[in-house]
Amino acid sequence: MAAGRAFFARVLLLALLALTFAAPAKAQTLIRDAEIEYSLRQLMRPIAAAAGLNANSLRVVIVKDNSLNAFVADNESIFLHSGLILKLDSAAEMQAVLSHEIAHIANGHIARRQVNAKTAGNAAKIGTLLGMALAASGNGAAGSGIAAGSASSSQRVFFGHTRAEESAADQSGARYMARAGVSPQAMADVLDIFRGQEALIGGRQDPYVRTHPLSAERLRRVKGYAAAYPVDGADTSTADYWFARARGKLGAFLQNPSFTLRKVGKKDQSDVALMRRAVAYHRKPDAKNALREINALMAKRPKDPFAHELKGQILLESRQFGAAVNAYANAVNLSPNHPLILGGYGRALLALKTADGNKRALSALQKARSRDFLNPGLLRDLAVAYARSGQNGQASLATAERYAITGRLKDAAVHAKRASDLLPNGSPGWRRAQDILAAAKTAGTRR
Repeated sequence: MAAGRAFFARVLLLALLALTFAAPAKAQTLIRDAEIEYSLRQLMRPIAAAAGLNANSLRVVIVKDNSLNAFVADNESIFLHSGLILKLDSAAEMQAVLSHEIAHIANGHIARRQVNAKTAGNAAKIGTLLGMALAASGNGAAGSGIAAGSASSSQRVFFGHTRAEESAADQSGARYMARAGVSPQAMADVLDIFRGQEALIGGRQDPYVRTHPLSAERLRRVKGYAAAYPVDGADTSTADYWFARARGKLGAFLQNPSFTLRKVGKKDQSDVALMRRAVAYHRKPDAKNALREINALMAKRPKDPFAHELKGQILLESRQFGAAVNAYANAVNLSPNHPLILGGYGRALLALKTADGNKRALSALQKARSRDFLNPGLLRDLAVAYARSGQNGQASLATAERYAITGRLKDAAVHAKRASDLLPNGSPGWRRAQDILAAAKTAGTRR
């Protein structure tokens, strides 16, 4: 059962820490978008290289939350609140946030924290991680029922950094920025956003300040690093472009579409403006104008897979299923291994409700699933595809995994039991179902 447990532990380590932010009054989820994630990765790459890390082993994950926060929960994943991305004004500021979090990884802060969080059994570790995730969202009642200790202590132990760690991450991060040709002054600019936060009571502070201690002395030191590592005359056009794409698309989907259309105007024909107008019109909804804008973008960038993917999304959500399949197929041809693009293609194929579409959907969704463990929507579609192919055991397993990574372990256990009854005893799927049952049992005994 070791292989199955290693698989499921990895899923929960990456997913529970973000996807189970489910306080009763404020549910938080991940925002998954291929274009936004790719854009942020382009900003991260030079910083990771400067830190001596492999950028391909890191991922940037967006939490849908208006508050300002960023954190790392393992040695592979950097979590950014959507509110923070929309608050920042430049690519350099975004890279300053990324460099600071990368420094926590490179300096071993997270590795030491994970060693301290180890428990005797893997199922117990899963329960502890779940509690930490809930604690990070501020859901104290739920978090303390699963993990040992209160939500606040879990957050301090696992997510909070000491002032010594923050100082080390600031200095390392500034050095990485300078090596990458990015001015460390942007780090001081980011900290200026949070000035005065420490004087507020805990409930009014942005969570960044609660997990990243801020002080006048820290800001003074960061300004000193900026003076010590000057970067002059660097070409920031590429970084600025990708930041504009990431923030522009995020804002277009989260903010009022009328606001977006007023902000962008009608004359701007840049890539970002065309994309933002396409999203805003789609959300109104106005499919005709949305398709006009996205077609104009595709005329400018015919080999951009994200333009074809966005067209597929607009068509699919406008119930033009055949055209959506064609648009997604073009995106897959341009980016054949991107799990989110494959997932959209599979969803469009399922919408056809034909035997051939179902078969092709299952293939695309299986390929996407092998590359992405952080997508409950993908698991939902995969369960449908399995069910339509008559593989009910695999359908139940996919449903169980979807509930597990969104923190609904009681529901996950129901489907895991069904999967374990249908799948061959000892098979990889059966073992994964057993791990879900073990996690649910552990969580239940800790409540």
